[in-house]
Amino acid sequence: MTFNFAEGEVLLIDKPFRWTSFDAVNKIRNLIKHKLKVKKIKVGHAGTLDPLATGLLIICTGKFTKQIDEFQLFDKEYTGTFTIGATTPSSDLETEVDQVFDYTNVTEEKIYLAAKKLTGVINQTPPVFSAKKIDGVRAYELARQGLLPVMESKKVEIKSFEITKIQLPLVDFRICCSKGTYIRSIAKSFGEELENGAHLSTLCRTKIGNFLLENAYNLQEFEKNLQE
Repeated sequence: MTFNFAEGEVLLIDKPFRWTSFDAVNKIRNLIKHKLKVKKIKVGHAGTLDPLATGLLIICTGKFTKQIDEFQLFDKEYTGTFTIGATTPSSDLETEVDQVFDYTNVTEEKIYLAAKKLTGVINQTPPVFSAKKIDGVRAYELARQGLLPVMESKKVEIKSFEITKIQLPLVDFRICCSKGTYIRSIAKSFGEELENGAHLSTLCRTKIGNFLLENAYNLQEFEKNLQE
């Protein structure tokens, strides 16, 4: 496949585990600069993925970076796993478990009901460990300093919330949602609906609008294509 990065490309990348979205952008930028022997080229991503999440990341180059705001408006689809019976300050595995709960009273009926209650238009508070900016500073930077920024709630739409497997304490799911939805906040709310606790233990973004993860490059494949 041939690319015209300077004119503009929309690249579908499968972000690796523990990479930030900016790590992926920087890797792509450096590979392109080396390939084209240029000092500067515009590269940006359309929607942050947490470091512990994997999956679809849209990366734009050249003139297509002007379309990033448009891509960010698209609905998203995620698959992943909630762990019932424990919470963490970040609502995922970035931080250690801070509370443990007895989940023996959690039934399949309660799990399906919790998913149903969290489907539709809901008020959601972003996690304190998130990339949301508070007075120009990302919330996770404040949280890692031991500060607790005040996070304002907002309306998001959970268009579908499917429970795909239950093997307690693990609950697998598939969620389709609007822009700006935090799945870690869904994990926290899910635990609360169960009158228990929960956190996000795995997450993969599988779809953005009509763009599919199955059509994405991993970074090794992308680098190999450039070399060829």
